[in-house]
Amino acid sequence: MLIQVHNGLANACLIFSLLIAGYSLLIFIRNQSLTPGFFGALVIAELLFLAQTIVGVILSLQGGEPARGWVHYLYGVVNIISLPGLYAITRGRDSRLEALYYFAMSIFLAGIALRATETALVMLPGL
Repeated sequence: MLIQVHNGLANACLIFSLLIAGYSLLIFIRNQSLTPGFFGALVIAELLFLAQTIVGVILSLQGGEPARGWVHYLYGVVNIISLPGLYAITRGRDSRLEALYYFAMSIFLAGIALRATETALVMLPGL
């Protein structure tokens, strides 16, 4: 059951990252500033990444093991720290240039989400 939740959250993280990438690219192309709604979307994305990590930790505690070991955990850590890290680096600025940074980061996070599915959990009996 939890494996299906973990897989569903992985898909949600991928899709949401791509939506944020599209949104930030549109803001950049239109030469606009980032809106409070955009930052709200970033918070939702971070909550999705955190939920994904929590479910993954529970699976790990139940004996689940990723196919490629520590690499899968590394992808999880990168997903969790990337958006808050970029926000801290840009100091919360909302200019057009930051929209480009968030576009690049969102594409990167979508790639990480895709790659993490390739190192997914090995199904163990009873999980």
